[in-house]
Amino acid sequence: MSTSKQAASRWLYLFVALALIAVDQFTKNLAIATLELGINYPVIGELLSWRLIYNDSAAFSLGFGQTWILSVIAAAATLATIWFSSRVTSGSWAVMAGIFLAGVVGNLIDRLIREPSFGNGHVVDFIQIPFGFPVFNLADMFIVSMAILTVIRVFRGENLGGVAPISR
Repeated sequence: MSTSKQAASRWLYLFVALALIAVDQFTKNLAIATLELGINYPVIGELLSWRLIYNDSAAFSLGFGQTWILSVIAAAATLATIWFSSRVTSGSWAVMAGIFLAGVVGNLIDRLIREPSFGNGHVVDFIQIPFGFPVFNLADMFIVSMAILTVIRVFRGENLGGVAPISR
């Protein structure tokens, strides 16, 4: 792969990640400023509503009360994604890596800066859908959707990140 193409993929990855981190944090701060804790605000009937909560667990309430461990895992995932991005060889994989990084960093920021303390902060969740689904945020959507899309692409035979397999 040419150096200029690899550099373009890297810049695309960084742009997507930084833009979506900003959007994630903006929406969380907007939710805090405009919503009352625990109150359901219907947006589209019963299909979508806003409901502000502070979450000290991971997706689907896994790791309840283990916020500091989740902070360490998120920091490791951030570093791994940054390392992996240097190997990405296509624009679509660069975008996907940027979206994933935005999700991981968006929730990590909450764990680092929000109450009750550094590394133990609660993640701001505010999107509620029916079917007993947990309340979530944009960062959660970024992480889950990119994980699913990655699995689909790899199962279809694409190399992770567009990186050619190592020849032996």
